[in-house]
Amino acid sequence: MYRLTNTTQHYAWGSPSAISDLLGREPSGEPEAELWMGAHPSAPSRVDGGEATLLDYVCADPVGMLGPQVAARFKNRLPFLLKVLSAAKALSIQTHPTRAQAEAGYAAEQARGVAAGDPNRNYVDDWPKPEILMALTDFEALAGCRDAADAEAVLAALAELGVAELEPIRADLAAKPEPATVAAALGTLLEWPAETRGQLVSGVVDAAGRSADKDGAYAADFTAMLRVARDFPGDIGLVAMLLMKRVVLKPGEAIFLEAGGLHAYLHGTGIELLANSDNVLRAGLTPKHIDVAELLRVMDASLPVPVRHGTTIGTGVEEFDTPAPEFRLYHAVLDTKTTLRTTLPGAGPRIVLALSGEVELRGTRGSVTLTQGESCFVPAREGAVEVSGLAELVVAAPGV
Repeated sequence: MYRLTNTTQHYAWGSPSAISDLLGREPSGEPEAELWMGAHPSAPSRVDGGEATLLDYVCADPVGMLGPQVAARFKNRLPFLLKVLSAAKALSIQTHPTRAQAEAGYAAEQARGVAAGDPNRNYVDDWPKPEILMALTDFEALAGCRDAADAEAVLAALAELGVAELEPIRADLAAKPEPATVAAALGTLLEWPAETRGQLVSGVVDAAGRSADKDGAYAADFTAMLRVARDFPGDIGLVAMLLMKRVVLKPGEAIFLEAGGLHAYLHGTGIELLANSDNVLRAGLTPKHIDVAELLRVMDASLPVPVRHGTTIGTGVEEFDTPAPEFRLYHAVLDTKTTLRTTLPGAGPRIVLALSGEVELRGTRGSVTLTQGESCFVPAREGAVEVSGLAELVVAAPGV
């Protein structure tokens, strides 16, 4: 088993202290948005304090590190990436492709000669990017699109507040209450003429401000939009986010975003487990490239994004099962009320992160002890691993 040294990503939306608090170090003074644990080519974890990375180890011995089934299924690639994500500001509204869409999109851009670093590129690799996020704090997110009737009601509420420009979209939603109409409404907003876009956004923000402190059905949604507007003034995504469902997860609750599901993380800290990809199609709340046609082709406005709870599979151990073959997430609490000793959940290659306390992992080839904020990689060849201690931890494993 290998102790990991991981990369912190300093994206502008990150929290100044949540990740440093988990790691038990002083804040860097920069936003700290994500802590990456895995073998992604752009920021692979380093192994046992050296310069060699987990990607180097996997490439040198894919069958031993991943196991024959995972190595064959995912072409000698660790299929998942584990993150701690901490958002002080909203991330972009986005969705992700299926495996077939990613492979086709990546191949097409390669054939056209689109440079790897081109900011207008849609597909940076040929993998899908399903993901699950489990909240460590209260976590606010936009998760999926409203149904047509609810979207129409939001726009009707804005009309009552004096926003007349959205009446044609509202009328379409009322006439054809189906997911395709919601997707079309989103497309209309994202392609709103540049010369009147600022006027529309400011009108919606002003209307929301007049209603946010009242008891209307959408007051909380308007309040959330006003908070986001401080960081993204004039962004058409402020209007688009009103066509989406807002949710606040409690610690231990999760949402799973399969391919095509529109979403945005607004505020909070959580554990994110995703396929080992960085493919993102954006829809607002960002200065980055937005390809509206490709977004609408990939997005599925009918996908529900329900709040998920872990299933108890042993004393103190929960499993978050999803259809994604690339990953499965486990959450374990070892304490005197449950058990001080158990078997590490999952099978095949696993990454373990200690959220608190101290835990010892003991396998056939040795042992490793983790304290809060520390992580390790368990190769598939290690087989069954015994876990003991007083600790809270998460475990990432393949979903197959």
